[in-house]
Amino acid sequence: MTRLFLALALSLCLVPDDPRAQTYPDHADLFVNDLADVLDPGTETRLSERLTLLKSETGVEATVLTLATRRDYDPEATLEDFATGLFNHWGIGLADRNDGILVLVLTEDREMRVALGAAYSQDYDTIAQDIVTRVFLPPFRDGDFATGIENGTAEIDTRIARRHAEGLAPLPLTRSPEPAGWLAPLAVAAAFALAFFRRRIGDMAQRFRRCPTCGRTGLRRARDTITPATRDTAGLQRVRTDCPSCGWHDERRDRIAPTRRRGGGSGGSFGGGRSSGGGASGRW
Repeated sequence: MTRLFLALALSLCLVPDDPRAQTYPDHADLFVNDLADVLDPGTETRLSERLTLLKSETGVEATVLTLATRRDYDPEATLEDFATGLFNHWGIGLADRNDGILVLVLTEDREMRVALGAAYSQDYDTIAQDIVTRVFLPPFRDGDFATGIENGTAEIDTRIARRHAEGLAPLPLTRSPEPAGWLAPLAVAAAFALAFFRRRIGDMAQRFRRCPTCGRTGLRRARDTITPATRDTAGLQRVRTDCPSCGWHDERRDRIAPTRRRGGGSGGSFGGGRSSGGGASGRW
């Protein structure tokens, strides 16, 4: 009888008294985890493609996470502490660069946080706050999370991630009026299209370059796949540039971005990056 009592007592001790004992959610994808279910398939695909392209071109790991509430995980922590703890728990960004970015949106709590890796200066906190205030929050107040997240992530891509990756200081804030409602999504779509097709545009632009040997224009560029890209792994291609006038030839190798699309689930792990608490918050 005594042994039975001890066994029951031990089993009760091993059962957590709070089903919400997990401090942070798990990620199923390296780019978009819509746990609050507020993104339509088209928006989620475009976000994933943008962040995949950002990583393949610059090495910056940026990820979007939506939750209904953080009360299900760590209700005692502040928004800032929760976002920083989640950032470091996942290890967003490469460990030797610490330039990862987390976009955290809490729909029921009506608050959000852009958490930046430890390598970003405080000047980028100012840019992040401007993006949160002017781009994320206005659509959120109307209940349009998809538009706010897509447009805000696009601004983070161009104004923070890419400039920092290039070693550039953040651009100063402008006081120009906000674009008309129909112009904002058009501008975002144009920026994404330009980034996505930049290689193709670059290939076409070779026709206007002068040959380094004979000085004539009309260079031609072609690409041959060496190793095809998979859903989660970058491929390799051969880039050849020729001059039809004198026969000058140049050849190099280039990466091919992964082909993953929504529903594939990138899985895997982040690169072990850390945040020191930098970033910006917003509430609506």
